[in-house]
Amino acid sequence: MIRDDDVKETLDRASGEIAEIQSNPRAWLSWMIYLLERLEGEATKGGSADKDSFLELLSALQDAIRNRTKTGGW
Repeated sequence: MIRDDDVKETLDRASGEIAEIQSNPRAWLSWMIYLLERLEGEATKGGSADKDSFLELLSALQDAIRNRTKTGGW
């Protein structure tokens, strides 16, 4: 089982590399969408329960983005 710290390190490394390759944050949207598409594909492999969990994740992400826009914090 992968520890959360390992995932965070991987994501930190990936986000740093993306920022080096493409410094314009507006362009990052396509990479975030790509990641979500890949994660959705992985979720659908697990069956309908995982697909439902993924849809709940998208809803929670919408809420987090809305809160970030309004309050400035995550």
